[in-house]
Amino acid sequence: MKRAYFGTDGVRGPYGGPVVNDAFARKLGAAAARFFRAPTGATSDRAPARVLIGRDTRQSGPALEAALAAGLRAEGFAPASLGVVPTPAVAWAVRRENAAFGVVLTASHNPAGDNGIKFFGPDGTKLTDEQEARIEEQLPLVAGRAAGGGGEPLPVLSDVAQNYVGVVSRLLPPACLRGWSIVLDTANGATCGTSPAVLRGLGATVAGLGDAPDGRNINAGVGSEHPEGLCALVRRTGARLGVAHDGDGDRCLLCDEQGDVLDGDEILTLLALHALRQGRLPRQTLVVTVQSNLGVDAAVQAAGGRVLRTPVGDRYVAERMFAEGAALGGESSGHIICAEVSPAGDGLVAALKVIEVMLATGQPLSSLRRALRRFPQLSAAMTVAEKRPLEELPAVRGAIRAAEAALGGSGRVLVRYSGTEPKIRLLVEGEDAAQVQTCLERLKAAVAADLGSG
Repeated sequence: MKRAYFGTDGVRGPYGGPVVNDAFARKLGAAAARFFRAPTGATSDRAPARVLIGRDTRQSGPALEAALAAGLRAEGFAPASLGVVPTPAVAWAVRRENAAFGVVLTASHNPAGDNGIKFFGPDGTKLTDEQEARIEEQLPLVAGRAAGGGGEPLPVLSDVAQNYVGVVSRLLPPACLRGWSIVLDTANGATCGTSPAVLRGLGATVAGLGDAPDGRNINAGVGSEHPEGLCALVRRTGARLGVAHDGDGDRCLLCDEQGDVLDGDEILTLLALHALRQGRLPRQTLVVTVQSNLGVDAAVQAAGGRVLRTPVGDRYVAERMFAEGAALGGESSGHIICAEVSPAGDGLVAALKVIEVMLATGQPLSSLRRALRRFPQLSAAMTVAEKRPLEELPAVRGAIRAAEAALGGSGRVLVRYSGTEPKIRLLVEGEDAAQVQTCLERLKAAVAADLGSG
């Protein structure tokens, strides 16, 4: 279903802009309340039902939280603040507290000037496209009722972060990381308190990066989008591995002991192969998106498993996982879903699962990552002024056809618009690196010709 405000991961944009602002947050809170209260929504008519709100460290978070709460109260709900917590902790808390639904105020890996709003249903899962479209349908009906307000203090559930730390810590044996040195980059974001607490609690010595949030420095040269500092510190200190989160903590990139980055594809492949060897990968199935390298399919299939693909977006991965009875899935960006732990992507859980494999095999990360032999793959993101339908772009369509013919059956071409930014994303993959490069350059030229982008 077509949506005007929601993208692949909630509503997102510059704070104070036409979409992400206090007035819109009030209306969206009221619209979501009406949806969840309706018979077609996710909860009963009992009121006031509690709604849990978490946020990352952005300076705009408290104002958006107050505005959103005003909209929820206008429709008879009882909002409660979780304070600064990782996105996966909100998903976990919604189920634990039997809340009507949950909200996270975050723009994930985006710069500090952006913010966003995403929802979790009472089961801790992200909403479907259809559910988000139905929330948008409520917006014209709540404009007056959601106006004003926002001054009443919110009750705070201050123990959620601590309880989340306790639950996640139990994924590994006590003191199992004694003698380990780990570099941890928390992106000046929502995991600054939780992830180091878990790793240190398990016995590791932790060197921190991006661990001094000031409201304006989230993701600024640190985190999963900027792993250079992480890699350098791992090399300098001789750490066992490095872990990098994004601003809200639902992503994880790793760095091996040699200072080289592992992305989500490598993490998923080594986890899937270990689970297959142990007979513990449900349905022998790994779920990834169309963005993942074809080498993932080759490695998992060779080990007796199967790979299913979805559109880009971790919620599409989650939907397919639950439909198929799968327990492992994710994205090359580092969104990893371990469904036996949580229905939501969790960067800390993903890191602990990899550490579990390291402990079980005795192998360093530089060896485990060899499970994935990548096909040559190149990608590009080009800013566009408008997102015209691809079928209306003759040069792009011609370049796609030419690339597919050149690559034959051993490669692929992916062209799509970003769901969260004004960009068109290009991906070319095949067995011959030079051919892949040529095809990508021709695609970029075609996009410039049709859209005048750069």
